[in-house]
Amino acid sequence: MADRLADHTTLRLGGPAKDWVRATTEDALVDAVRRCDEAGEPVLVLAGGSNLVVADEGFAGTVVEVATTGVVADQDRDDPTSGGVVVTVAAGEPWDLFVARAVENHWVGVEALSGIPGSTGATPIQNVGAYGQEISQTLASVRVWDRTLKGVRTFAAVDCGFGYRTSRVKADPGRHLVLDVTYRFRQGELGAPVAYTELARGLGVEPGGRAPLTEVRRTVLELRRAKGMVLDPGDHDTWSAGSFFTNPVVDAAAVPEGAPAWPQGDGVKTSAAWLIEHAGFGKGYGDGEARLSTKHTLALTNRGHATTAELLDLAREIRDGVEQRFGIRLVNEPVLVGCEL
Repeated sequence: MADRLADHTTLRLGGPAKDWVRATTEDALVDAVRRCDEAGEPVLVLAGGSNLVVADEGFAGTVVEVATTGVVADQDRDDPTSGGVVVTVAAGEPWDLFVARAVENHWVGVEALSGIPGSTGATPIQNVGAYGQEISQTLASVRVWDRTLKGVRTFAAVDCGFGYRTSRVKADPGRHLVLDVTYRFRQGELGAPVAYTELARGLGVEPGGRAPLTEVRRTVLELRRAKGMVLDPGDHDTWSAGSFFTNPVVDAAAVPEGAPAWPQGDGVKTSAAWLIEHAGFGKGYGDGEARLSTKHTLALTNRGHATTAELLDLAREIRDGVEQRFGIRLVNEPVLVGCEL
């Protein structure tokens, strides 16, 4: 029986793939994708499966599973007196295991990104961020296989085109296969200055203050668990793709009265969760197997036996309801495979 995508995604949705290749080495990973490209075979590159919504019909091509591993740390080659370290991580390394390792080794800068599911190779694609930290703050470079030029390329951070939940890799979908990611960390006992009010409150520090790395990780995991954002097979609130909609960036005049507002370079970012709740979609909304999380309105969840079609129907209802109420159209964060909103 063909592998079902439902067994490899955090939403636990998605039908079978035509073929499946599990690549445990970089050479095998590049070779699998290159062979499919040369044969004109559709390819779905899959790692943690935490940011995917796959059609019930499955994927009529080859899934290439990124299962590469390896973490290599080196003294900061640019400034060996800085107390910094350069760490290169294989694309298939589970992200949260790497964060735990970073905290244990006193590598500062990703502690607030604890508990995020998925692979390390996915982090630069979305410019993953949470609780005031983003990958762009510590990333040094990304090494990729360019499927158009058919060669390995390395993008320095400055060339990655990072923005809110976007990057050069995301902007050119399918072209760049991430092989590994290199980060540059300071070393120390204390985490980076806390930039998120909720996290600062949980740590008992003022915004901009600092706390021990271990305390930051513990507090972030507690906050995420309370929102159903730490994977737990027994908790259907975690059968999700995380935040389903991105926080919209709009003109200042478009921000509804009372809604959170964070100035950005190109407008004002407001809260998708606030918009959803104030458009009438509360926690647990829905009457089928696909519902909003009972802990957080940004997560669309599978209560155990949902279909992708049911989940997308709910997503459309929420997106359209928010647009009708506030004139703001929400954009999905997960990648849709074989389906659309």
